[in-house]
Amino acid sequence: MAGWLDRAWYGNQSPLAPLSAVEWLFKRIARNRRDAYLSGKRDVYRAPVPVIVVGNISVGGTGKTPFTLWLLELLQAQGYRPGVISRGYGAKAPYYPFEVKADSLAAEVGDEPLMMVQRSGCPLVVDPVRANAAAHLLELHDCDLIISDDGLQHYALGRDLEIAIVDAKRGLGNGRCLPVGPLREPPSRLDTIDYLVINGAAQEQEQEAALPAPEANSFYPEGSHRMLLQPRPLRYLDGSAAALGPQRVHAIAGIGNPQRFFDTLALLGYEVIAHPFPDHRAFREQDLEFGDGLPLLMTEKDAVKCRAFAADNRYYLPVNARLSQPFVDDLLLHVKSLVATYKDFRKTDG
Repeated sequence: MAGWLDRAWYGNQSPLAPLSAVEWLFKRIARNRRDAYLSGKRDVYRAPVPVIVVGNISVGGTGKTPFTLWLLELLQAQGYRPGVISRGYGAKAPYYPFEVKADSLAAEVGDEPLMMVQRSGCPLVVDPVRANAAAHLLELHDCDLIISDDGLQHYALGRDLEIAIVDAKRGLGNGRCLPVGPLREPPSRLDTIDYLVINGAAQEQEQEAALPAPEANSFYPEGSHRMLLQPRPLRYLDGSAAALGPQRVHAIAGIGNPQRFFDTLALLGYEVIAHPFPDHRAFREQDLEFGDGLPLLMTEKDAVKCRAFAADNRYYLPVNARLSQPFVDDLLLHVKSLVATYKDFRKTDG
């Protein structure tokens, strides 16, 4: 089903076009909901520190987690004390709000939140209600910034800066909203955000492409910033350093866009036997067994759920995000201004 939807949303055909009336209803509900929060008809929680939302307008993976990790490391290097809030998608915590620790269970907190805590060491709280997560985070930790992992459409949470991530290869698909297309909001929503980040390099002929028509399959508007994901050295599932030369391998990926991972391995020289799984898959050991002794490679996000299945031929591939220096400089100036404004407000209010 996931594969069929992927072809319907990102291919050249529109087999779901008969559902246009449902799409119209979805868009109207989404617009009315957003307008209700922006107009003050519905309550919005405002944290006493700046809130940065990293999200997207499409379903599936676009690279939010690598970008959020990059952002956390950048802010920490500048002396800020960022904390993270997340829904904890695909998991069920013992209670909410729930603080994620490095030894938490992915089934309770989610694979992406657990990965972020293990990589960054930043405090992180999960709760489907982002406002509750933010308030609890600030009760527990002296954070001067909050990063919301996803939540672009969670308008009950006030935000000071919005960053949207778009996959360079898949773009906005057919440009249609659910269920006809992959979008949670119309493409025009991207006109209202602060920064648009394109995950991946465009084809050479598209380097300077302007904003295409909504039905186009690619999306490289002017003013967007490029993010490249750079593979790091392989590691064993227990986190220890590992080395493995290019060869024939099995590869599993339970992420929003498994093909991106398989393509990365192919570029690194591996002959990939691909095994895509649904996003946030709760892996079992039999999912990792193929009976031929070939090495198995997986994403870092999947590895946090497979540590108990560690073996000497099972590896994961960490990645680092890289963005341009002009983007870094502009973003840091924006953050510095926000933090100073909140500090001044608290002094005045106090």
